[in-house]
Amino acid sequence: MPTRNHEPSYITFTGLDRREHIESAGALSAIYPIEWGVLVDDAQAGTPLFPDNTNLEAIRRSGLRLSAHICGNWAKGIVQGREIDLDLSGFSRIQINHGFEGSTEAQIANSQAFGAKRGVRPALQCQGKFPSDARVDWLFDVSFGKGLTPKSFPKVTHSYPFCGISGSLGPTTVAAVLDKLEVELGTPYWIDMESRIRTEGELDISKCRAVCEAVYGKR
Repeated sequence: MPTRNHEPSYITFTGLDRREHIESAGALSAIYPIEWGVLVDDAQAGTPLFPDNTNLEAIRRSGLRLSAHICGNWAKGIVQGREIDLDLSGFSRIQINHGFEGSTEAQIANSQAFGAKRGVRPALQCQGKFPSDARVDWLFDVSFGKGLTPKSFPKVTHSYPFCGISGSLGPTTVAAVLDKLEVELGTPYWIDMESRIRTEGELDISKCRAVCEAVYGKR
């Protein structure tokens, strides 16, 4: 049974892309604190990781705790301040994957405004120390969905906004990463993973369960 005193508030399993997984995802969510990340991009809909319209509609109506991970032209349009015709009903958070070089003041402001208009909290990515700007949440991400192992992870403290950790996380690695992660006592944070919870390209709920058990213990 895990004994660390800084368990994440929840785990984001990114890549829910088929309605066939909804029932098993729901069953696991009834036991553990989980958010299901859904990758959305009009140019990639229907490819692995990116649900087509039929699957996306079923996922949005599933009642699961969901975050939309917005990619491609939609993400770039949001940070540029353009109006984007994107239905976010069913999602409680959004992650705007507009690029991996960081975010400018204008991009942060546009992301916050986009989320506020739709009643969802936006998150952006960073590759080093967490930014102090609290208008958005921040995800430490140097892996970019490829399962790469960061050289180090930033500290998680009350000095920063709500922050998340990703990179090399999966059933066999998550416990070791959390054990060495520096988290100020009582600081909420989340963890996110994608590539290591899939088998032959398919979301593997059994791997998601193994991650949950490594983090929170068997229930």
